Amino acid sequence: MGSFLKLSKRALETDMPVMVQMQELLRGAKNAVSLAQGVVYWQPPEKALEKVKDLVTKPQVSRYGNDEGIPELRAALIDKLRDENNLHKSSVMVTAGANQAFVNLVLTLCDPGDSVVLFAPYYFNAYMSFQMTGITNILVGPGNPDTLHPDADWLERILSETKPAPKLVTVVNPGNPTGTYIPEPLLKRISDLCEKAGSWLVVDNTYEYFMYDGLKHSCIEANHIVNVFSFSKAYGMMGWRVGYIAYPSEVKEFAAQLLKVQDNIPICATILSQYVALYALEQGPQWVVGNVKSLEKNREIVLEALSPLGEGSVKGGEGAIYLWAKLPHGNAYDDFEVVRWLINKHGVAVIPGSACGSSGNLRISFGGLTENDCRAAAERLKKGLEEFVRYGLRQ
Repeated sequence: MGSFLKLSKRALETDMPVMVQMQELLRGAKNAVSLAQGVVYWQPPEKALEKVKDLVTKPQVSRYGNDEGIPELRAALIDKLRDENNLHKSSVMVTAGANQAFVNLVLTLCDPGDSVVLFAPYYFNAYMSFQMTGITNILVGPGNPDTLHPDADWLERILSETKPAPKLVTVVNPGNPTGTYIPEPLLKRISDLCEKAGSWLVVDNTYEYFMYDGLKHSCIEANHIVNVFSFSKAYGMMGWRVGYIAYPSEVKEFAAQLLKVQDNIPICATILSQYVALYALEQGPQWVVGNVKSLEKNREIVLEALSPLGEGSVKGGEGAIYLWAKLPHGNAYDDFEVVRWLINKHGVAVIPGSACGSSGNLRISFGGLTENDCRAAAERLKKGLEEFVRYGLRQ
C-alpha cells in the first residue's frame, strides 16, 4: 500500500543538509572533535540570562506575540541599524534565526519559475532554500580564484543575458563558507548591477562583528536591497533562534506580503528568546567585539594546522569564523571521503567543499572551541593532513 504514497519532488531534490550528515558521522566516531559547525564557544551575556529568568512565569511569554517581533526589540533594532549599520530607511521583522529569515524572503520575493543567483563557494542552506521552494533555475557564479570575492563581471553579463533577469541575487558578507569580506566598493557595484537589472539583492550579515586585521564591516541600503542579520553567532544564541530582516520601508506591500509568510511558518519568533536578544543588545557591540577578538588566536592556530597543504592553499578568514582550504591530489579524492577519513582516522571534523558547490576543498570553523580545545583539535587536523598529503587516503 505504501508504494502508492509519494513524497514531494521539492523535498526529494533538495540536498541533504551537510550538518545532519556531519552529526551522524560524529555520533559514529569515538571522541571526535569538531571544526565543522559554524558556532561560537560563548553563551549569551550573563546579564541578559539573569534578566530573562524573571520573565519565565510571565503570561506574555507563553502567548503569541506580534508576528513581526515584540515592539521593544524592534525599536532597539531600528536604533542599532541606524547607529551601527548606517541603515536609515529600513523596517524590521524578527525571525527564528537568519535561515528562517532567508526562507521568508525567498517565499516573499520569488516564484518557482524565477532564476536566482548565488556565488560559489556558497552557503549551503541558502542553496537548499531555493531548492525546497521549487526554484530550479539556480545560477551559480564563480568567485575570484585569488580573493574568493563574487565575480562582478560574470554577474554583469548574466544579469544582462538572462531573460527575464534573475529575480534575486544573494551574498554573505563576510562569507560563509570562506570567511571572505566583500569590500564596500564591490558590494556597491553588485548592488548597482542588481538595481539596473531589476533584481533584488539579499545580503546576509550574520557575521557583521566578526572582522579581523583592522577591517570594518559595512552595509548598504536601497529599495532593492534586503539585509539579514542574526543573534546566533554574535551573542552565542544559536539555540535561542533569533534573527531579523531589515527591508526597505519605502517599498509598498513588502511588509504585508512578508507577514503572510511569517504567520504561516513560526507565527512569531519565541518570545523568551526575543527578550534575551533585547537584553543582549543592551550590552552593546563592545561585548561582542571582545569575544570575537579572542578568536584571533584560534584562527592563527588553525592556519598553522593547515600548513601541510602548502603555500597558497588556504584562503579567506578575513572575517566570520571560517578558513577555506584547497586539497592536494587534484580531483583524485572525493572531499567527503577525505572528511570521513579525518573523522574516523584522526578524530577531527571539517566540512567538505562539495557541500558549498566547490569540490576539492574544506571549510574549517575556528569559532566553536576555546583556545586550548582548538589547539588540541588543530593538532589532530595537522597530523591528518600531513598523512593525507604524503600518502593519500590510506586506511
